[in-house]
Amino acid sequence: MVSCAVYCHNSTVPNSNIAASAKSRTRSALGGTEDAHPLLRRIGAALRSRRLAVRLTSEAAAKKAGLSRRFISMVESGAGNISLLNLAELCTALNVGLAEIVTESVGKAAGASRTIVLLGIRGAGKSTLGPKAAEACAARFLELDSLVEGRAGLALREIFAVHGEAYYRTLEHESLLSIVESGERTIVAAGGGIVLHPDTLALLRARCTTVWLKATPEHHWSRVADQGDRRPFEVRTDARTALRALLRRRNPLYAGSDHAVDTSRLGMAGAQKRLNEIVRRALGG
Repeated sequence: MVSCAVYCHNSTVPNSNIAASAKSRTRSALGGTEDAHPLLRRIGAALRSRRLAVRLTSEAAAKKAGLSRRFISMVESGAGNISLLNLAELCTALNVGLAEIVTESVGKAAGASRTIVLLGIRGAGKSTLGPKAAEACAARFLELDSLVEGRAGLALREIFAVHGEAYYRTLEHESLLSIVESGERTIVAAGGGIVLHPDTLALLRARCTTVWLKATPEHHWSRVADQGDRRPFEVRTDARTALRALLRRRNPLYAGSDHAVDTSRLGMAGAQKRLNEIVRRALGG
């Protein structure tokens, strides 16, 4: 992402197409990002993901960076052609390096990732669609939690009970990094909370192709029940309300993914076809 549309004050924009379409993007800022340059969308998604990971509202981030809330919204949507100096201020406010955000966005433009990570909470369809996509596209399929268990020598419940969530997140990050660095064509089913750890989220954005498998709360609920898991029904009486609240918290983080597949709208057969297409393009065949 070296020839990015991020530029210094009083300098020329490297890509003339970006300059030519600046007015169009500004007009679309409040009504959509279909005209936004792909690089600006990636930078905006990376910034939004980081802001949510550090639990800052757009208003708080704007205040820390000395920018307007409206401008922050435009940048995150991909409609704002942010200057390098403003980007540096915003990165400081979000406690993330400027180089990390730019490198992450440029790396995605290069399309070098051979690791596809499926995101979503339980019942999204990761373990159903992932293996079939891997088979269709000559890739391996891995459950990230299984690798975590292997590293710890403990079941997930025991990891949390004995060592706590911080230890689990460390093993999760190490396991994902090992997959990425192997260079093998891999589809990974990640745990739903992977987006909550800033370092792992940065790794996802920088070196993986991420696919959010979306579903309605009703479909999440019924799929978990169909798997024979009665725990959500038995542990708490307000489980459905808790599920909706979880989706409200997580969906903004998942929304920064490179791709989204709506399994509720497409159905599982349609979602499988769409995921296979995404994987083929990402892995180059």
